[in-house]
Amino acid sequence: MAITERQKQLVQSSFAKVEPISEQAADIFYTTLFEYDPALKPLFKHSIKSQGQKLMATLKLAVAGLDDLEKLIPVLQGLAERHVGYGVEAKDFTPVGNALLHTLKVGLGDDWDSELRQAWVDTIHVVADVMKAHSFKE
Repeated sequence: MAITERQKQLVQSSFAKVEPISEQAADIFYTTLFEYDPALKPLFKHSIKSQGQKLMATLKLAVAGLDDLEKLIPVLQGLAERHVGYGVEAKDFTPVGNALLHTLKVGLGDDWDSELRQAWVDTIHVVADVMKAHSFKE
């Protein structure tokens, strides 16, 4: 699966709109994630504020990396290895992806539409597929 140039542009421009509210977006993400799957909460050993900063920094790196997917792959593989060490399983990608989509929908408000949603869905799948193929067993 791949993403189109248009999807990449949509993801990058929409993330640029979320970045200024990154702390709020991270709060929305983790609140939503733990509502979707409360069993994930014990995986987070650091403060949610600290975790949120890491989340937003990682998203920024991944979104920027869409310009060169070949260079992004080893970054995602390293991220996957670290997450295996934290106890993350392949099944955990679904609630994480859904929480991210919800966060973007809330954060972007009227800018969120079906085309933008699909661009993010496809991007999340590309990222998750690379990570799962490297380190996770389904």
